[in-house]
Amino acid sequence: MFKGFKQFILRGNVLDLAVAVVIGAAFGDVVKAVVADLLTPLIAAIGGKPDFSAIQFKVNGSAFLLGDCVNKVISFLMVAAAVYVFVVAPVNALQARRHRGEAPPDPTTKKCPECLTEIPIAAKRCSACTQPV
Repeated sequence: MFKGFKQFILRGNVLDLAVAVVIGAAFGDVVKAVVADLLTPLIAAIGGKPDFSAIQFKVNGSAFLLGDCVNKVISFLMVAAAVYVFVVAPVNALQARRHRGEAPPDPTTKKCPECLTEIPIAAKRCSACTQPV
């Protein structure tokens, strides 16, 4: 039983996932710090007030914390923007640079002229509308 567990743990995808979770948690802290320490004060400098949690209204004694919701939405948008600018865009640029000069792969499908369904290149009849191609 221990041998099987050892094989499971030492399998590549389990280790990769464990490393990804640890690095992801650490990266999440970095992104939160960038948002809290750099972007939120920038919004405060431009807009005058970085915290909207005091905004609320009451209906029949129930408090609606509109400001807290606004804070969470702004925080989410800033985190998403930071991840896009600092992770997604550079990785996309690296991928494009890496694949520069390569010929695109040969297509494996074509569109049926009758119903525009994707069909294999070698097909003689469309599987959706049964028209000869």
